[in-house]
Amino acid sequence: MAKHSLFAKKSLDDIHHEMAGEQRLKRVLGPVALSALGVGAIIGTGIFVLVGEAAHDKAGPALTLSFVVAGLACIFSALCYAEFASMAPVAGSAYTYAYVTLGELFAWIIGWDLVLEYAVGAATVAHGWSKYFQDLIGQFGVDLPARWCNAPFDYDPKQGEFFLTGAWFDLPAVAIAAVVTAVLITGIRESARFNAVMVAIKLSVVLFVIVAGACYFDPANWEPFAPYGYAGVGFFGHTLWGQEGEGGEPLGVLAGASMIFFAYIGFDALSTQAEEAKNPKRDVPIGIIVSLLLCTVLYIAVAAVLTGMVRYDQLDINAPVSRAFAYVGLTWAQGLISVGALTGMTSVLLVMMLSQPRVLLAMARDGLLPSGFFAAVHPRSQTPWKSTIVTGLVVATMGSLLPLRVLAELVNIGTLLAFAIVCSAVLVMRRTHPHVERPFRAPCGLLMPILGIAFCLLLMFSLPSENWLRLAGWLAIGMVIYFAYSRHHSHLAKQPPATGGANH
Repeated sequence: MAKHSLFAKKSLDDIHHEMAGEQRLKRVLGPVALSALGVGAIIGTGIFVLVGEAAHDKAGPALTLSFVVAGLACIFSALCYAEFASMAPVAGSAYTYAYVTLGELFAWIIGWDLVLEYAVGAATVAHGWSKYFQDLIGQFGVDLPARWCNAPFDYDPKQGEFFLTGAWFDLPAVAIAAVVTAVLITGIRESARFNAVMVAIKLSVVLFVIVAGACYFDPANWEPFAPYGYAGVGFFGHTLWGQEGEGGEPLGVLAGASMIFFAYIGFDALSTQAEEAKNPKRDVPIGIIVSLLLCTVLYIAVAAVLTGMVRYDQLDINAPVSRAFAYVGLTWAQGLISVGALTGMTSVLLVMMLSQPRVLLAMARDGLLPSGFFAAVHPRSQTPWKSTIVTGLVVATMGSLLPLRVLAELVNIGTLLAFAIVCSAVLVMRRTHPHVERPFRAPCGLLMPILGIAFCLLLMFSLPSENWLRLAGWLAIGMVIYFAYSRHHSHLAKQPPATGGANH
């Protein structure tokens, strides 16, 4: 057999053939359920936790503009995701798109990158969930032992070093990961219903925060509006434009956007559920765009209200929304907001932990992971149950042992890389497969994917340099796995060389 090319590509025919296989997932999701999953995936830790740190350390009240910038980067990428999802409605998301357009090596890179986004992202959410849970039970005079309430170490960006917290592990983070894993194993229909209830609760709480918080808005808290400036662009740890933090990291609106970008992670998870959509060519693009636009509007409103209620440098970093209401005297609302935050983060956790096994399933179908394990679909629930259990164990472990700051920034840079690759894949697909049916097409020709790439790279370069080192380390581990196992077990490698055409 000829040597397997690192850039061998799957054809769209291969993907459509997979859709008819026996291990196909159950199609039960309509546009409303998909939109609810999108909102469930997006509104959570970003708005209830990270908004405090981003305003406090990066952007001040100008965080509202940071949300606009991050939202634009996501909208451009979302349109590219929607185009691909309508063409290839199978599990796998950006991994599958890269396999068709850029080849196996890039597909592996982005698949491994999606593990970083969903598994590590879920661990970040579990960590944030724990903080709000502790805040809620603390209002009733219940306090967990300190050794069970936090990660055993944390990172100080000002000193540029790690330090011990004295804790053993974060017990609430382990507990919520276990509960969500159990729900996901039961089936996609049950998971979607559970998510819909949580989305309704958290949207009600978010609207309450906006309306009630606006009554306590003090314009004086917006002076100065942009204490760290409107810039914040760096390049591998060196600030190129804007103020510089004590650790050398960039500060300002763009730096705030690179941190708060985590709040938008989740809309792309809908593309991993394309194989479970009733009419994926129509419903998945609708779900992606509707959920992203709705959440962007809500994010901007919450950021404006929160920084108007409490001066940016007095916002609590761990539970900023509930503590802000306590700050202005509405202590009775603190419990309500904590419940909403817990509900919101539970739904985010559910969708991320729902998405991760489906990416692993797609990779296992191609032979890049052991198919007997990762491609196993339960005969009754028709869910990738073994992958779901592994995901739950990983999320519980990382969420209980790693600090929030490290987790969130690592997820951000990995996701931005994934978005940039998807936008690049759209450019390639437009050139190599110009006549393929596109039920949804990103508007404005090549402008959308080009802008998506530009915005993603801009935000990536605004992250501190240690994030690039962590990303490089993560990708290096992935390369070892690929060359040691995946390349030799690839199903595409076992096919005879293509004699023509652009598909392989």
